[in-house]
Order: sequence, then structure tokens, then C-alpha cells
Amino acid sequence: AFMMGITLGLPAGYFGGKLDTVLSFIANLVLAFPVILLFYLLVTPEIQETGYAVPIPWSDTPWRSSIPNMLAAILFLFPVIFLTVLWNSRFFTNPKQRNLYVGITLVLGLWAYSGLAFNADPLGVWSMAPNLLNVFVSVVFVNAPTVFRIVRGIVMDIKSRDYVAAGMTRGEGPWYIMLWEILPNARGPLIVDFCLRIGYTTILLGTLGFFGLGVSPESPDWGSTINAGRKLLSQFPHPAVVPALALMSLVLGLNLQAHRLPQHDIT
Repeated sequence: AFMMGITLGLPAGYFGGKLDTVLSFIANLVLAFPVILLFYLLVTPEIQETGYAVPIPWSDTPWRSSIPNMLAAILFLFPVIFLTVLWNSRFFTNPKQRNLYVGITLVLGLWAYSGLAFNADPLGVWSMAPNLLNVFVSVVFVNAPTVFRIVRGIVMDIKSRDYVAAGMTRGEGPWYIMLWEILPNARGPLIVDFCLRIGYTTILLGTLGFFGLGVSPESPDWGSTINAGRKLLSQFPHPAVVPALALMSLVLGLNLQAHRLPQHDIT
């Protein structure tokens, strides 16, 4: 979600214009839909049955063109795009080092992309179960528009600073300024939002597990454990209380960490 939000939020806030208008409209369109309802809709087992099966020559499992799979085919590209643009902008004047970093990123990134998005890794190293893919895509799809709005707002504020003007005067390209001048100076709010978002997502995934819509039963989570222990509350409360306390302590710890990180960042 942060890779997607940063990759789209930086140019939207920096360049503005029609690009900003189109991306902001799409983000607002997603945010206008009730988040919880959208999340529940994307993780239901029935949505995985949409689309049709596409055979893969070197794999026994066909790729299904369902809504989560098509979203995964788009969303999993953003980490590869982000890192490729990052290395290219940083080492543009050093072609050998740039080609090395970009080449490694493309080889490893597209290898992982083929397995995670299409289940087409010929070596079988990268794969993701359909129900886990649903949860992953849902988390990204729900959180990315909000991250985009935060990054866009920060960039619109920072791009008028003196050090950005100094980078332009040196002849730096726009992507270098966005990734190596603006983004490092926006790390404080983004780190805080990152920690808070992990806590929020943990609670959301626990809620899904409680209603049986999370990961598969062989991969237990706190939500499904709380749901299983709920049936014994009248006799033995600890099966439900212990995982509930564990979930609460993790989210509380993340919130406290988010509160402390900006102070360390300033010092």
C-alpha cells in the first residue's frame, strides 16, 4: 500500500495538473465506498470464483482472471516500478552501477511478480494461496488511496522549500528531487502513519478471522482463535482472553512506537 501510495502520490503532488486530477479522482472514488464493506466484499470466497481460468504451460495450476487476481497483477508491479525508478534517478550519472541495481531489481522483482501475481514461478519459490492473496489485495486496495492522499499533501507542502529549489538549480531531474530530496524529508509523518496503519490493519484482519473470512484454518490468526475460544467463555475464559490481550498489546505497542519515532527522528 505504501509502495503504491508513494509511487503515485509523489508525481501527483509534484507535477499537479491533469495527472493529479485523474489520480485524486480515482483515490476519492475508492475512498467514497464504505471501507469495511469493500474489504468484506473483496475477501469473500465467492469473489475468487469470478473470471475464467487461464492455463499456464509450465504450471499445473491455471491462473484465474478473478477480480483479486487482476488487482494483484496491477498492485504487485508497484514495488518493482518504485525500486527501478529509485535506482535510475540516484545513479543516472553512473550507468554501470545503475544498470547493476536496476538489473537485479528487475530480475528478482519480476521473478517474484510472476509467482505472487500469476502463480507462474517455474521454480516454485514464490507463491500465494488464493485466500491469502484475497486478504493481501484487499489490504492494499483499501489502504493505498489514503496513503496516496497523505503523500500528495506532504509533497505539495515540501516542494516549495529552498532545498527543492536548490536541487532544481543543480539540474537534478524531477524524480531525483521527489525520491531523494522530498521523500526523505517526509519520512516523519509517513513512519507514524505506517505504524498506526499496521495496528489498524491487524485489528481489521483479526475481525475478518473472527467472522471466518481471513486466512485458511491451517494458518491460525488471533481473530479465529478468539472466535474459537468464545464458545468456552462461560466455563474457561482464558482461550479467548489470552489472544485478545495479545492482539491488544501488539496494537498498543505499535501506537506507542509511532508516538516515539518522530521524537527520535528529530533528535
